Amino acid sequence: QVQLVESGGGLVQAGGSLRLSCTASGGTLSPFGMGWFRQAPGKEREFLSGISRSGGSTAYADSVKGRFTISRDVAKNTVYLQMSSLQPEDTAVYYCAGRWYVIPTNGAVDYWGQGTQVTVSS
Repeated sequence: QVQLVESGGGLVQAGGSLRLSCTASGGTLSPFGMGWFRQAPGKEREFLSGISRSGGSTAYADSVKGRFTISRDVAKNTVYLQMSSLQPEDTAVYYCAGRWYVIPTNGAVDYWGQGTQVTVSS
């Protein structure tokens, strides 16, 4: 059974950068469109970014467009989220997600990671 595992979260100052990674334990990410979501305390989980199976197509929420970049490395079986110009409002638990064949959406996710905490200080 495929398990998604996030890493790379931590504490960063406002204006700083961080790179999150998502790997598959017990399988491969190749059948899945992949995405990143986040959830802050008291708020709904929100879609941030997605990437197609081939990596040829990407999608971004308006709130992170121009600051975050999603990518994938098939050989390393890993999906990344490079985050820059981080602000305190970016503080949240960040989740990796997978969906068979296509990019995940808020209403269509087949696999979730456990989440990794990102805290941005001012």
